[in-house]
Formats: sequence, structure tokens, C-alpha cells
Amino acid sequence: MPCAPTTLLGLCSLLEDQGILVRDIEDEADAPVTGAACDSRFAREGNVFFCKGRAFRTSYLASALEAGAVAYACEQDRADELAQAAPGAPAIVVSDMRRAMALVSARAFGRPDLDVPQVGITGTKGKSTTAYMLRSIIDAAGGTRSCGIIGSIDTYDGIEDAESTNTTPEAPDLWRHLANARDAQLSAMVMEVSSQALKYDRTLGVQLDVAAFLNIGSDHISPVEHPTFEDYFASKLRIFSQCHRAVVNLGTSNLERVLDAAHRGAAGDGHDAPELVCVSAAGPEAVECGSCDMVFPDIWATDVEPRGASLAFVAHGTTADGHPTSDPAEKAWELPVVIGFPGLFNVENALVAIACAELLGIDRAFIAQGLASCRVPGRMELIGKPESQVLCVVDYAHNALSYQKFFASMAKEFPGRRIVALIGAPGGKAYERRVELPREAARWASHIVVAEEDPAHDSNEGICREMDANVPADATLADGTPVTHEYVLDRQQAVARCLDVALSYGQPALVCLLGKGDETLIHRGDEFQPMVPDGEAFRRAATERGVEL
Repeated sequence: MPCAPTTLLGLCSLLEDQGILVRDIEDEADAPVTGAACDSRFAREGNVFFCKGRAFRTSYLASALEAGAVAYACEQDRADELAQAAPGAPAIVVSDMRRAMALVSARAFGRPDLDVPQVGITGTKGKSTTAYMLRSIIDAAGGTRSCGIIGSIDTYDGIEDAESTNTTPEAPDLWRHLANARDAQLSAMVMEVSSQALKYDRTLGVQLDVAAFLNIGSDHISPVEHPTFEDYFASKLRIFSQCHRAVVNLGTSNLERVLDAAHRGAAGDGHDAPELVCVSAAGPEAVECGSCDMVFPDIWATDVEPRGASLAFVAHGTTADGHPTSDPAEKAWELPVVIGFPGLFNVENALVAIACAELLGIDRAFIAQGLASCRVPGRMELIGKPESQVLCVVDYAHNALSYQKFFASMAKEFPGRRIVALIGAPGGKAYERRVELPREAARWASHIVVAEEDPAHDSNEGICREMDANVPADATLADGTPVTHEYVLDRQQAVARCLDVALSYGQPALVCLLGKGDETLIHRGDEFQPMVPDGEAFRRAATERGVEL
């Protein structure tokens, strides 16, 4: 059941206890609070409205108050301006806007995380696929659309259903989605938890029934994201401080530190350490952790079999009633699994989803059913027939770790096919990708086409030129094939160019369209403008050239 309703004075007391209240409201201005918002388009009657961001305008506050917001919150440097813009409106002034948003939103929406099982998934790659796999499993057990999802592809909470613009939304939006999931009586909520969300307290206070850690690699290192890898890694590890149970992929790098953080959890805050389940795609053998420690998986895979458009393996485990056990009387279980899309790296993703489902107490028959029916928009989307000269894979791979996993898997699953890769990098962040991605692609692709990928306020041509220049000079593949490369500024034209190059080889080829998945919007300047999704662009180009798919 929802927590007891709160009031403006109750929220001020909460913020004062946390040491971040600068100025509260007058007693006579007290009013019931039923929610929170930081986007005036979502402000509702009874909300507290947060005035934040460099692009904030006083007109946003006016819209929120007109929609029924009972007060607004701001930091000291904006207090006088807003008091003049909205005279008479109760104002709460705080010293830490992000922390205040999380604390107030959780209380205002009545702590819906306590009423719906919450699963948080983090990692440098694989979050979306793992989240979709788990969602499909929960839907198999509880009924179609019984599981909510918050992530980089879309957001569904039982009431709202829309394409996402952030992997993890700001705290007021996040808690609104959790409240919707509670009100819609969903079976569970699965969310991707980004490093930015953990660093900047977007998920602060959310009690996760299960937290899953997939892997760690260098990404999002920039002045506006994480200044160092250490900052990025430490932010990721914070997820364990919010969970009751944890899942760790033993295939991650920096395993010793990940396991140490998982074992500690929030123990330093007086809570018990999370129950831990470890998974391995490398079989039942122990994995070395540190100089001498060996860690055995609780759930593992054997008999991995790529099947072109699908993937099969057998999952095994020593979990009983959803919990890890070392009881010799408990015989290891096994579960044949088929995934309806390629990618050897998806074995790890599936094992993590299986472990989360086990901890949620879901029957294994539903686990197998959910994995078999799972489809992930824009992730490992295979276009074409196995016998076609040109096949196409659309995927969201967008950082060095995902490129390494993706290309290595494609080389094994589609041997003998020359690879043509479309790559790109965003503007304003993750600058290391402009160097790392062309270098990694040049290890695998016969031809590289650099194209637009969310340039935001940076020059699209500048990004493309930089990445094209970072393809190593005189790059050759392992068989001696020289790597050719170019940039095409228009993404749809770049997709068509990839097909033309692949057809020109006169032999089996694989076109890899990376970075955007099935996204229909591209970030230019301050706007998200419509774009033709990569898969559709490829199909159109094939039709124009009379190529059957």
C-alpha cells in the first residue's frame, strides 16, 4: 500500500533532516502533496515543481503552477528571480537540487518502490537486452505487458508508454513511473540504471529487490559525464548499496572489486549484505578472482550453439527456491534455452536475466518461454536470409567494449562474410569513442562508413571527419585485406552506401549498422528530430536496388 500522504511542511522537515534545506515555507502555506515534477509538461495538481537546469525558464514554473503545482523548489542562486516571477507561490529553497528531487519525489509519490518488485541492471553494455529478456520472462509468467520497463529504448509503466530519451530519467520522472506501475498493479518494474543516474542521485532511495552487474569497460569519460574511469566505475558500483539481492556476471573485468562491492552492499549503513548470485558463460569451472581466490558460478551455460538467426545453450544452476545453495543434496538443475537472435555475448545477458528471474521466484518453464519469445528493438536485428549474399545486422553497439564483443561474435557466427560497418559517435560527450571505435572497427571490417549519430551541438561533419581520420593508416585485416573507409554525413545515405559496398564485393557480406538501433529520433542542437530507423533505411535501399531480403 502507498505510504501515508505527505505535506509541504513534512517535506521541509525531511530536507532539514538531510541538511539540505536553506529556506522553508510559512506554516500557513502548508498543503497536501501528491507528487513531484521537473518538467512542466508532466506537472499535476498537488505536485512540487523543481526549477532546475541551465535551460530553465520562468515560463516553465508558470505552466506548472497553472497545472496545479502547490509549491516549487529551487536553489539559492535562483530564489530571487523566481520569487519575482511567481509572487505568493510557496517556495522551498535547497542546497542540493538533485538530492532534494530524489528525497521529495520518493516521499511525495508514496514510496511505490515498496509495492512493486524492482530490478535494476547496470553495466557498460547489454543493459537493454538483459532488461528486455527479463521483462519477457516476467510477462510470460504474469501475462502480456504485466512488467514495466525503464531504459534507453522505451519506457512503459502500465499507464505511460513512450520512446525514451534518457536511459534513466530524472528522479521526479522516475518516481512518477514507479507510482504508475503501482497504480497499474504491474507484476514488476525492470530498469536500466546508468552511471549518470547513480552518480547524480536519480535513483537515490529506490529499494531494488535485485541489482544486476553485467560488465565494466571505459565509456562516458568526458568533462560533462565522468572525468575519469575511476569516477565512472565507482558510480556503477553504487548500485549494490540499494539492493537486497545481487547478480554478478563473472565474465566482467575488475571482478575482484565488483564482488567486493556486491558483498559489502549497504552494510556500512547498518544493513545486511545482499544475497549474491554469480553467473558464468564459461561453464561450471571456478573463475579466478584476485591473486588466489576462486569463485564458482551459481548459474552457468554449456553447449552454446550459434544457429545464424538464433542462439541455443543449456543453463545450469545450483539455486534452490531462487536462492544459491551449496547443499550437496540439491542436484544442479538444467534448462535448455533458445534465444531468437544472434550474438554469443547474449549468453551472458541471458544468464543474468535467468538469475534475476530465479531470485524473483519465477518458474523455469516461464524463464525458457520468455527467453524464446523475447525480441529487443534495434538489438541484434538480423535482416535477410541465411543464403543471401548480403545480410544486415542492426545493433546499438556504441562503445569500445560493445564493439569488441559485437565484432568478435559476428566473425564467429557469420564466418566467411566480409564486414561493412557503419559507425558514429555523439556530440558533447564520450569523446573517447571518436578514437576507440574506428580503431576497433578497423580490426574487423573491410570497409568503414562514418555517419551522423546524435551530434547535438557539435559539428556533424567535424565528428565524422575526426573519426574517419582515426581509422589507423594502412589498416589491414588478419587475412591481409586492406581496410577502406569514408564518411557520409547523411545517415540514411550512409546506410545505402554500406549496401552498395557490400554488393560490390560479389561474395557473402555482412552489413553492420551500429549505434542507433531502431531509434526514430536524432539529436541535433536542442531538438530530437525524426529520422528513418537504420533497419528501415536498409530495407528501402535494398528495394531501390532490387535486392531481395
